[in-house]
Amino acid sequence: MNAQESINQRDWSWPFWPALPLYPYGKRRTVRGEIVKDSVWTFDQLQGILYTIVPIRMTVIKLQAGGLLVYAPVAPTGECIRLVKELEAKHGEVKYIILPTSSGLEHKIFVSPFARKFPQAVVYVAPHQWSFPFNLPLSWLGFPQKRTLELRENIHQNPFGDEFEYKILDINLGKGAFVEVALFHKPSRTLLLTDTIVSVKEEPPEILQLDPYPLLFHARGNGQEIIEDNQKNRRQGWQKISLFAIYFRPSALEIMGMREMWHDAKKAPDHSAKAYFGLFPFRWRNNWQHSFDALSGNGRPFVAPILQVLILPQAPKQVLDWADKVASWDFEQIISCHFDAPIKASPLQFRQAFTFLEKEPLLKDDYPLLLEDLRFIQELEAGLVKRGIATPVKDKV
Repeated sequence: MNAQESINQRDWSWPFWPALPLYPYGKRRTVRGEIVKDSVWTFDQLQGILYTIVPIRMTVIKLQAGGLLVYAPVAPTGECIRLVKELEAKHGEVKYIILPTSSGLEHKIFVSPFARKFPQAVVYVAPHQWSFPFNLPLSWLGFPQKRTLELRENIHQNPFGDEFEYKILDINLGKGAFVEVALFHKPSRTLLLTDTIVSVKEEPPEILQLDPYPLLFHARGNGQEIIEDNQKNRRQGWQKISLFAIYFRPSALEIMGMREMWHDAKKAPDHSAKAYFGLFPFRWRNNWQHSFDALSGNGRPFVAPILQVLILPQAPKQVLDWADKVASWDFEQIISCHFDAPIKASPLQFRQAFTFLEKEPLLKDDYPLLLEDLRFIQELEAGLVKRGIATPVKDKV
């Protein structure tokens, strides 16, 4: 390793990864993208399990009065902070840091170390924060006590000025809350969301292209295929990763038995630790591309199945009221914290994504998800209800 590579490795280091042991563990790259010139930027990193990795995203917005607003911080590695400092040098210091969720540990865990890098910034958190297994005060979790405030439902107390509007979705789940803060930046006509809306496109995002091995690992149909780097395999790997990440067990995936898995592992061309010693415990059926095409829907915005089945049906009227309010804003693009961004979408397309909560929707879902792909999550939900871990969903509105 030469001196430059050594410097880069330190720049990507994230030593606190054991607190949330997700891939890529202690080494996190950051890709900054300019969405609106001199106004809106995204900072993409990666997270996942067993090479099933997707982007996790922070958004930075320049304030009209000078300074920066940060929505959903990512890991404050040396590289990430350097990229933010470059914006500070040109546009002013970070003034606000927003934690827009109460349940998303993958977002919450970065806020405290990120805030320490910008001691002048005020930290605003979504209401009804909670932690597991013990519900601890935010100060015990490292949040700066004197400059951490809770966002209020009353928009007249909006601390970010007239250039923003926000609306809070707050669902009581009994043992905790699902909260999402939708933030609308009027000058750029950009809507910021955390988890409620995603979009999946055919090509892998730039952040996954920096180290394509996870894409190539998952591009294979079985463990006996050779891992080969080309654009077709990168694209195919991304599409299969997306099916994994969205559905957990899509219908086109066949889980192998232990005996068959070990038999195939012996015949694998690569037995290195990087290749998990040849283990590849599943096979893809020939119709997997059909599942992905239905999932992608030409890049349209949609609500992830885990939220469609387990979370949002707990309060359908509340969700639809929130969606109606958000859809009243005049945005032209959405930046979500996961998968692809920006999503070119109108308020009508955003509202259309929530028709699954309506008995007689006025808007037609042009690209419905396949019922057979939703089956595993529906079975999971039924099992959780049976064990008393989850409550039965409410009737559609």
